[in-house]
Parts: sequence; structure tokens; C-alpha cells
Amino acid sequence: MTSSDYIKNFNFNTNEIPRPYIIAEAGVNHEGSMDLAKRLVDEAAEGGAHAIKFQSYKASTLASKVSPAYWDTTKEPTLSQFELFSKHDSFWKKEFEQLKVYSDQAGIEFLSTPFDVESAIFLNDLMDTYKISSSDITNLPFIEFMCQFKKPILLSTGASYMWEVQQAVEVIERHQLPHCLMHCVLNYPTLDENANLGMITDLKMKYPNTVIGYSDHTLPHEMRVLETALLLGAVMLEKHFTFDKTLPGNDHYHAMDIHDLKIFNKNLDALSTILGHFHKEPLATEAISRKNARRSLVANADIKEGAIITKEDLTWKRPAFGVSPKDIDEVVGKVATRSISKDDTIYWDMIVSKELNNHKQLS
Repeated sequence: MTSSDYIKNFNFNTNEIPRPYIIAEAGVNHEGSMDLAKRLVDEAAEGGAHAIKFQSYKASTLASKVSPAYWDTTKEPTLSQFELFSKHDSFWKKEFEQLKVYSDQAGIEFLSTPFDVESAIFLNDLMDTYKISSSDITNLPFIEFMCQFKKPILLSTGASYMWEVQQAVEVIERHQLPHCLMHCVLNYPTLDENANLGMITDLKMKYPNTVIGYSDHTLPHEMRVLETALLLGAVMLEKHFTFDKTLPGNDHYHAMDIHDLKIFNKNLDALSTILGHFHKEPLATEAISRKNARRSLVANADIKEGAIITKEDLTWKRPAFGVSPKDIDEVVGKVATRSISKDDTIYWDMIVSKELNNHKQLS
């Protein structure tokens, strides 16, 4: 299933927690090497991601030469956006065409975030879904341009007020396009205490008929942040992906690798087991508990044959072999058809209505 299919066919009429759609955000962690880019594709596919996403840009169209850094400069010391992006903008149309073919062969969806008009145009032939970066959420003319391709939209919402999200959504909805709103925090990396996953519930509440996702920049650890995001309702999960987290600079230091991705899918298997069914009903394994741990009505005193049973005559004890305590009002006022000793379990054949008892005596 592609991201486009996932968004288009999402079932909003269920309380079940689905298996999430996982996007490995390779970005430019290929370091300008096609061999490394293909390695990222292979490892993302092996780790269990549904899609691998790159980034398509040219420094000259993305940032001015005076644009300052907004990342952790102790990890990536480059102080200029233009300078950093110039190091990683060598991949273009030809390279992404190769990666599209290679991704198809590897059985993983190819995606790339366009950051300019030219890349948005050539990527149209390579992918079924457009990703819009948080940094472009107020770039309404660019969003409008991408909407012309009539494909589903993944919109990251990092560093945004809800009214800014709404303005972008209105552009997308004018084109009647399926879309996913992705909670995101624009810190690289995002500290766990800044993840604010509760914002996912705000997006769900305000956009109940929209697929909600999460683009994660926290450190991988045991991948519990993504797991929590899923439980809160984010069903499309994107996280930066690398082949080596120890590499300096750019996005390697806060990315997951194949090991982390496998841990996450293992966590999902365990979570699925724990969650089980979403329709409340007793399990087959609980049958013995229903019978032995629940209670029956029991005689609280000796009851003579023909006596009218009162509440004071009754108590309740385990097991649940006889009349349930929930039916006590149907037992009180009935006539005992036999002598009942204290502590005997009450069964339906021990009692009869006064009317039937009278009729039996008359006949």
C-alpha cells in the first residue's frame, strides 16, 4: 500500500488503532553518494518502513546567503543555511529517477519533499503523494502550485499556530485533495520534553475527518515516542533515517537507523498483541472465570417449602452456577418449591411464582 492509498482509504469509522504507515526520512543523508542512497533504500525496506523519503532542493533557490542556522550547532557547526544546503544539493532529477526505480525494485515507496517549483514538477512523474515541509506551511503560493498535481498531500505543521494550519488546509481543500496533517516540532533534535505529543489530540479534535500523522525529531532511544504518538492517533509516522548515527553533521545524529526501525516494528507487534480486540466481549480464556469467580444467589437462612422468599433470605457467594445476583428482584416474592438449607445455591427450579403455586395447589 502506498501513502496515497493509505490516506484515501483510511477508515474514520472505527476505534481500532491501525498499523501505522512508516516513512523513513532519508533527507540528504546520502551525502551525495548514490551508493549510500541505495543503501538507505535497502536498509529502510529491510527495517520495515513503507516509504523512504528524500529531499529535493538547490541551495540557491532555498535560502539566501545570510540565512542563519536553526539546528544544534554543537552537532552541525555550519552557521549558514545556504552554506549547509550547498553541501547537500547535488542530487537532482537524474539521481531521483534512479532512486525511484531502485526503490520500486526494493519494494518500498519512493518520496521526496520538493523545496522549489522545478523539483515539484519533475517529482510529479516519480511519486503519488506530495510532502510539504513545516517550513513551507505559510508558503501558500507554493502549496497552491503543488496542489495542481491533484495528488494527496502530507503537510507537516511544526512551529505553527492553528490558524496557520487552517490557512494551508483551506488551500488544499479548495482542490479537494486527500491530506494528512503531521504534528511536528521544528527543533533538531527535539528534546523529549519538547515533543508535545498532546498536540496530536488537538489536531484530531479540530480535524476529525483528516488523517493525522507525526514527523519526529526526537532521539530514537527505544522508539517509544513514535509508539506513544500512534496511541494518541498519529497513524502516518515519519522519522529521519540514516545508515550511521555516529556521523557528524546534518541529520545523522537525531535519526533512526535500521536497528531502531526494527525495534519499532517489534514494539508494534507487541503493542498489537496487548491491544487485541476493540469490541468488548468476554474472551474464551475467561470462561472459567465467568463461571467460578462470579457469584450466585445463596440461601442466607433455612427456607421452608412453600415459604415466600424475602431479601433477608438471600445473600450471594461464588461460584456462578445458580441464579445470578442481578436477578434478585425476580427471586424475591417467589415461593420455594422445596426446602432450601442455609448456604444452598439458588436455582430456578427451586422457586415458582405465587400465582403458579396457587394454581398448582388448586389443581
